[in-house]
Amino acid sequence: MAHLIDDLSLGDTDLLGSVRGWRLGDCVVAVVQDGGVVTAGVGADPEQHVEIGSISQALTGLLYEDALERGEVARTTTLGDALPTLVGSPAAGVTLDALATHRSGLPRLAAGTSPRRREWDLVRHGRNPYGETLPQLLRQTVSTSVTATPRVLCSNLGGALLGHAVAARAGTDYAGLLDARLAAPLGLDSVHVADVRGDLLPGTMVGTTRRGRRREAWVGEGIAPAVGVRATVGDVARLAAAILAGEAPGLGALEPRADLDGGTRIGSGWLTSAPGRTGRTVTWLGGGTGGFRSYLGLDRARGRAIVAVSPRSVAPDGPALGWLAG
Repeated sequence: MAHLIDDLSLGDTDLLGSVRGWRLGDCVVAVVQDGGVVTAGVGADPEQHVEIGSISQALTGLLYEDALERGEVARTTTLGDALPTLVGSPAAGVTLDALATHRSGLPRLAAGTSPRRREWDLVRHGRNPYGETLPQLLRQTVSTSVTATPRVLCSNLGGALLGHAVAARAGTDYAGLLDARLAAPLGLDSVHVADVRGDLLPGTMVGTTRRGRRREAWVGEGIAPAVGVRATVGDVARLAAAILAGEAPGLGALEPRADLDGGTRIGSGWLTSAPGRTGRTVTWLGGGTGGFRSYLGLDRARGRAIVAVSPRSVAPDGPALGWLAG
């Protein structure tokens, strides 16, 4: 796997100047403006594959809305309809739309996963807290309780089950669905998931803590639709460009239809808000894994977008949003 390189600066000169001014340390960035995509990397190569974290759920939202348009699922389709293993479990009656808008009543992680131990292993030893296969995830979900009166809760379990349910109704697995309906049609060659460490491709960047301690790659078939997608920042920006041009599948995912906190609204995985005093509406999602922090934001009215990823666990949201509002 590829490592960070001190004092490495690659990409567009103007964008590099902006990214250096953010003082985030190592960072890879790609922006969409005037219909084109430019990339830059400070301390890291923007052509390396990074973990995009919960931005994966934005891609899953596109796939869900695309499946709706194809008639493969409905908003009222339940997990029991799509994933027979869950029939008879508390999760069986959860609708796909409740999953897409974070109102499923499912917890962040499935039952029996020892979240405190996993959190300790991540923080203390940098270990991947996930790694389950899909059958393992479904077995865990069978014994997972669902809140009787669901409230808004960002559930990685829910995001993962949404992706697997949509894939099952399409007659494939999530990796195949992602490639066939999103990555391949849009020419996003780097967009992929890794079930195990051996699936990591050449050019995979290593994430670290702020102090430079290495973190294990977040791999696992089960969690892939929620936090497991990998790509270059350039390809994520190319996806954003396709969205802005109206050429991506499942564009209904970006249209908000439910309220969250603080004036933020949600579509299918995508958030919409008017942050700060900019007066501008931004469609966005942020994410994080053991060693990466990420942000994807679109100003759809102006045709601008940015994706920024820190491989040293430093949140790039503020500076990236500042660029988007500029």
